[in-house]
Amino acid sequence: MGSIILHTIVSLIILNICCGEKEEPDSSPPNIIFMMSDDHGYQAISAYGHGLNQTPNIDRLAEEGTMFTRACVTNSLCAPSRAVMLTGKHSFVNGQVDNHLPFDWDQETYPKILQSHGYQTALIGKIHLDGRPQGFDFSMVLPGQGDYYNPDFIVNGVTTRFEGYCTDLTTEYAIKWLDEMRDKDKPFCLLYHQKAPHAEWMPGPDYLTAYDRVTFEPPFNYFDDYTGIGTAAKEQNMRMDGGLHPRMFLLSTGPDGKSTGLERVLSRMNPGQRARWDAAYGPKNSAFLEAGLEGKELSLWKYNRFLRNYLATIRSVDDGVGKLQDYLAEKGLAENTIVVYTSDQGFFLGEHGWYDKRFMYEEAFRTPLLVRYPKEIRAGARIDRLVQNLDLAPTLLDYAGIPAPSSMQGESFRDLVGGKTTEWREEVYYTYYEFSSIGHAVKRHYGIAGERYKLIHFYYDIDEWELYDLEKDPHEMQNVYGRPEYADVQEMMHGKLDRLREAYGDSDENNRKYLEAWKSYFPRWDVMKTQVKTQQIYPHRRD
Repeated sequence: MGSIILHTIVSLIILNICCGEKEEPDSSPPNIIFMMSDDHGYQAISAYGHGLNQTPNIDRLAEEGTMFTRACVTNSLCAPSRAVMLTGKHSFVNGQVDNHLPFDWDQETYPKILQSHGYQTALIGKIHLDGRPQGFDFSMVLPGQGDYYNPDFIVNGVTTRFEGYCTDLTTEYAIKWLDEMRDKDKPFCLLYHQKAPHAEWMPGPDYLTAYDRVTFEPPFNYFDDYTGIGTAAKEQNMRMDGGLHPRMFLLSTGPDGKSTGLERVLSRMNPGQRARWDAAYGPKNSAFLEAGLEGKELSLWKYNRFLRNYLATIRSVDDGVGKLQDYLAEKGLAENTIVVYTSDQGFFLGEHGWYDKRFMYEEAFRTPLLVRYPKEIRAGARIDRLVQNLDLAPTLLDYAGIPAPSSMQGESFRDLVGGKTTEWREEVYYTYYEFSSIGHAVKRHYGIAGERYKLIHFYYDIDEWELYDLEKDPHEMQNVYGRPEYADVQEMMHGKLDRLREAYGDSDENNRKYLEAWKSYFPRWDVMKTQVKTQQIYPHRRD
């Protein structure tokens, strides 16, 4: 049914788009395919060398283009990061500081600018920004977080359910748009956004047992007691052995015998999908419940179950990246198409005992970024400089030959990646606003990161500073703020932070403004905050 309605919509669109048959000549502006997954940590891309899994198709982009080893985000959270990439502006400028405030689609974005300069534009997959997307000739987006199995998509404003696995459907319709729907006399910009590997981490039908026989050793700091860090690390709610709900381990029934709520998601499956799911997860879930694990054994089981599911969802993401690259090669489009692969932010894969993101610590702050463009980018190159998702919009406009508007705060890294310059910024600025004591409970903070040092200020609920020497302490286990031997470094980083905040237009007043906006969503804010402090809720937290 979903396919019939989609084809009807497509037919109406085609009536308004004059579609030619010839592909772009080599002299035409570059095409752009912007690939973004959700919560894909760089540790889970084999090109980055962490050895967790194999991603051969994403690795092809590293082999044939550039891999950025210190790409990072301005705000490690889904909606804010997506808004930054679209607008080229920090969260406190574009207004999308968290996952709850609405996004202003009326503001300038790079797809709108490309569209106004003759590009065919499309957005297919997850956007996680409220409202109908602007700047696209065609949009097919998931409502909110979307579903993995038989998901709804909003196709140019019309909501329709599609049968299949979300990752595969996103790839299928991205290729359909490229092959059947766009005006082939024009350059194109396709935003290809996967839901995966966002929670719940539900693998596709072909990968339900992909890692069942693999036992993963957790990171060395999986059982971190946070003695070397600060209050914010101690009072979070992101531990796999604490805050992660049994549903997220794909358990239909928890150890207490109660339903986890997973059935709502599973009920979307058709009989064939459900049969395969039950055959794969039924026996291993029963074995877990019968084992009655406790303590360290239970914690290690949680780590392995999380990672197996997470990596299995990435298998389908990698397949899709391969299919799009194969399509470009088959159609003679590969040489004149810029292909970007990234994630909306990084992700903790057990480091410090955590899952999720939000913190300015490296695993969440850093994000994968790979760019292929044979005309300008040398194959196999590595860039170790601090580029941010803030830079993507002006960079893509630069490649298209379009000046970035002065309102964009990022910088084009075209000359850097093309080997035409070695000059680049030395520090980057970060903000995080979404504190909720009933959620992940990561305290609001801002900070600055340089090549070696990182300074963070946790300013809400506490007033604490953290300073890390990434050369000596790359895993951020020891806060050296206040140590006499770092007094000069501390003073230097404070000065740089003040100058950078002023340059970008940020202030404590912005923090107060967005705190008041956040409180309007949670009228019981002070009550919940007190419950956390007195351990009436989340009593598992370590002091």
